[in-house]
Amino acid sequence: MSDDRADHTPFFPGAGVLYDIAACLRFFTRLPIPPLPDEPAPFATPDFATVPRVLPLAGLLLALPAALVLVVAWELRLGPFVASALALTVLALVTGAMHEDGLADVADGFGGGNTWMRRLEIMRDSRIGAYGGTALVLSFSLRLGALATLLDRSGALAAVALLLTAAVSRSAALAPMVLLEPARPGGAGASVGRPTPPTVAVAAAICIVLGLIAWAAGLPLLGVVLMLVLAPAAAYGLTRLARQQIGGQTGDVIGACQQVAEIAGLIGLLAATPV
Repeated sequence: MSDDRADHTPFFPGAGVLYDIAACLRFFTRLPIPPLPDEPAPFATPDFATVPRVLPLAGLLLALPAALVLVVAWELRLGPFVASALALTVLALVTGAMHEDGLADVADGFGGGNTWMRRLEIMRDSRIGAYGGTALVLSFSLRLGALATLLDRSGALAAVALLLTAAVSRSAALAPMVLLEPARPGGAGASVGRPTPPTVAVAAAICIVLGLIAWAAGLPLLGVVLMLVLAPAAAYGLTRLARQQIGGQTGDVIGACQQVAEIAGLIGLLAATPV
């Protein structure tokens, strides 16, 4: 019996979406995602022209372990601080702290370089300087504080907030890829391609749908709206800064945009959550 799927045509409806989710999870996490049935080139660098359309769903999935740890730690009465710290630890382990690494590199480069060439050189250095260390401390402190406060106000809703923030912030981090040319022709920011307008539109639409689901689950509507506005606004602000500092985007800039978007999203949601 011949195999009529040799051309890698998806063998069931919706397989392309699952392929893209798997590609996002392999790229953005350390999770051992196996090849899916008939998936073409499962371990190749994903084409970001189309793959990020499902980035919000991938963000949701990669944050699931952290959300589960948050709920379990809260039910064990470990307190909001410890529960939130454990959740962020799991999130960093799942992603390999790649976004935190980008934030530290951007802070060191933008803070310590006098020219765009020098800034890019500093960003390539694997060592963390004072600016990078400070940025990491502030990032973890702000996310931990916001998540712990949300958890203290509502345990179940804090887990929903963590999931939504993971989805929205990673989608917002597409901003530099869309708006800027790569600062290094051979860098990570150039190797994956550039999201097309339809790709970005689909990702934004999924974020809105997820926001509505989170609202239905109990998050305040104003908080959801603030998250959906402030997260991309923060990423856009850092994108503008990257244009000024290095004339383009890099993988580190994309990671840093995710971090500032996550912080802004959590703070926006916190501001609208009743005490």
